[in-house]
Amino acid sequence: MVGETRSGDRDQKRVSELRRCAFLTMTDPTGFVIDDETAYEPLRALGWDVDAVPWSRPRVAWNEYDLVVIRSSWDYQHRVDAFLAVLAEIVDAGTRLENGIGLVRWNLRKTYLRDLERRGLSTVPTLWRDRLAPGELEGLFGDLGCDEAVVKPIVSANADGAYRLDATVIRERASEVELSFSDRGLLAQPFVRSVLEEGEYSLCYFNGEHSHTVLKTPKRGDFRVQEEHGGVIQAVTAEPALCDAGRAALCALDETPLYARADFVRSNDGNAFWLMELELIEPALYLRMDAGAPERFARALNGRMARQSTG
Repeated sequence: MVGETRSGDRDQKRVSELRRCAFLTMTDPTGFVIDDETAYEPLRALGWDVDAVPWSRPRVAWNEYDLVVIRSSWDYQHRVDAFLAVLAEIVDAGTRLENGIGLVRWNLRKTYLRDLERRGLSTVPTLWRDRLAPGELEGLFGDLGCDEAVVKPIVSANADGAYRLDATVIRERASEVELSFSDRGLLAQPFVRSVLEEGEYSLCYFNGEHSHTVLKTPKRGDFRVQEEHGGVIQAVTAEPALCDAGRAALCALDETPLYARADFVRSNDGNAFWLMELELIEPALYLRMDAGAPERFARALNGRMARQSTG
């Protein structure tokens, strides 16, 4: 009995010494594929206890956490100001936020792609507009000089509000698309055929180090590669040119984020990789697709916090 008591005391001490981490998520994850829980055990082995906390939950005592990590908050785009207010609350409580709120504010608007292009990165050719007035869609399509295009909001996630357009769609749905963008910014890009023919590559990085790569392909008849829209995900080995493109994207940032996901497609001429997105807010990291990814993520998080505490 004495031995059992001492063992129980040691276990309780270890539990009490665990640092607390919150993974920000959404209130209703129905229909979404979330695998953040694969990192829980590797983090616990490193001294972390993780709670999944919906970002919109009221009256959370953020100061009781050592760290808050934005993870699967995939409904934030519908309430951006409220989301940013919660992140500010976390920072004001003295709790570390990853990725940092400065990166989040910059990455919220897809205009960050314009910044990265100015820094020398190859991105999908893009036209930017503050809004669309009635009758403007056809002219925008003409300005792109292509047979097919994609139009999407400047603030969006999970391909929400994206339209794939050709001449027929413009004739039939112009008023719908113009109404959708009558009061919000948009970007328009030539449709990238390799999305259908090859797929979109996602390179995942932890503390600036490449962890793993997946290839996402849309279901038949669709162009969206997300699992929520029927996309198929598979682990792949990135070719050297793709690794170089990903490294350049991370090097273009002013700071190294805890996590990043760089999405690339092969250019329409086949000679390069175009950056589609550099996701720094709440990207799916596909931890389940690589056996070592959850532990690499846990080590990156723990190492980052250890450097903070000593530095």
